[in-house]
Amino acid sequence: MSAERGLKVVIVGGVAGGMSTAARLRRLDETADIVVFERGPEVSYANCGLPYFVGGVIADREALLLQTPESLHRRFRLDVRVGHEVTRIDTDRRVVEVLDLANGATIEEGYDLLVLAAGARPRRDEPAGGVPMRSLRTVEDAVAIEAAVSRAGVRVVVVGGGYTGLEAVENLVAREAKVTLVQRGGQLLAPLDPEMAAPVMEAVRSRGVDVRLGVEVIAVHDDAVELSDGSVVEAEFIVDASGVVPETRLAADAGLLLGETGGISVDENCRTSDPHVFAVGDGVEKAELIGGGAALITMAGLANRHGRLVADVIAGREESARPAIGTGIVQVFGLAAAKTGRSEKQLRAEGRDFYVVHVHPGSHAGYYPGAETLSIKLLADPASDRILGAQVVGRDGVDKRIDVISTAVHAGLVASELAHLELAYAPQFGSAKDAVNILGYVAENTRTGTTPSVQWHELAAAREEGASLIDVRTPAEFAAGAMPGAINVPLDELRERLGELPAGPLVVHCQVGLRGHIATRMLLQHGRDVRNLDGGYRTWSDGVRSDRSGAFAS
Repeated sequence: MSAERGLKVVIVGGVAGGMSTAARLRRLDETADIVVFERGPEVSYANCGLPYFVGGVIADREALLLQTPESLHRRFRLDVRVGHEVTRIDTDRRVVEVLDLANGATIEEGYDLLVLAAGARPRRDEPAGGVPMRSLRTVEDAVAIEAAVSRAGVRVVVVGGGYTGLEAVENLVAREAKVTLVQRGGQLLAPLDPEMAAPVMEAVRSRGVDVRLGVEVIAVHDDAVELSDGSVVEAEFIVDASGVVPETRLAADAGLLLGETGGISVDENCRTSDPHVFAVGDGVEKAELIGGGAALITMAGLANRHGRLVADVIAGREESARPAIGTGIVQVFGLAAAKTGRSEKQLRAEGRDFYVVHVHPGSHAGYYPGAETLSIKLLADPASDRILGAQVVGRDGVDKRIDVISTAVHAGLVASELAHLELAYAPQFGSAKDAVNILGYVAENTRTGTTPSVQWHELAAAREEGASLIDVRTPAEFAAGAMPGAINVPLDELRERLGELPAGPLVVHCQVGLRGHIATRMLLQHGRDVRNLDGGYRTWSDGVRSDRSGAFAS
């Protein structure tokens, strides 16, 4: 005997948010009548894998399709209707108007509860010129781009240097396309600070990609795009990765409240201003942990978790969304870049107090073959020591470190407590003092004043105020590349040469900061006014060549 029919739940949109809601709700409630409307031809696919289908890493299109309407009906008894676009919501009558895109017919479907998971849409409209353009958000997009670059040498313009744009660039290069990357801002990967994004720029340019910074596409012609600096770039195809905006038309037309970010406003249960309507995914603004306000954070993990949460709430369970911090990672040409929480740019714009540390430890024990250097940046509150954000760049172990720091943020650990985390160690995985532990040591030394520091973008001002620059690296390192005006006094000779140091304040530096820290501690105990250049020569050199926007000008 079949179970008695329960609540009628209509879900608008599939993929991460919608399908997580539907599948979880069925596992909790066998009686619910669950209907999913999806505008596109696929309801459940791996959208984060789309660039890798373009590049041939994922060879079979079918591998991208996680579920079909048929498989979802067999396993979960879900009524999934692809090719059906919800065009209107009547919240008074609790019905949605649905257009069948195959035959043009319009129907109405009633609901007890409605879940909006319509996601976001590309920021840019289709071009008026003759060059075809696609975003990279659907299986159809990926198939069209893959077909367009089926021969070597196709000229492709990628618009946008964020996560998706960089993944597209990598995979287009793998298909032997000639790629021009157009980025509106002064750096790639805008969520990162400029000195942390510099290695990403080097990796992209080293593979022959023509990177154009600080410009926009203002016109599309039959075989080229025109940029805002007056230049013209030949193009046979355009990949639009310029970003997305929340898909909120349905919600707005239905009178649902939109938030200050432009996304759909929801409470801690992902319920909208109408008690019978929930919303999840990229179209929804999230509560943000670091600042305490609202933010648009478009991450698949959040969409999945919030879909599951809504199902729990519908099934009568007590659950609420945790504030988000925006943890993300991307890999391009073997180099990974990750961030969590706030960047220095954001904290400066918000007028918040913070302190910064940079470290460049090995990904694992240096004596074990294959160790790679990591670049890690931590931002913390000087009064409370609360972690405000972090960024990690490198070729190995980046995901592990950013996930540890993200977990620490959610757990409420302060920066100096990173020094005390007990992390797994074997020489092929890490060091007895893991990179995260080292970050905690440096944070504690910085915050307590044990080792006073100066940031790379503060160095010029410090020197204008009379500070002398002491390079404590070896003569060979100094000869290979040094800052203008620096005096080379190797660390191991420093005690014997104290009398040679200039009078007045000093800034010392080494390659990555450790020897500078040792020198600073030594000189402080000899009565000198001294600061260590945080992150050393490596951070400074990355910073000065990457801050094109002048955002960090002191």
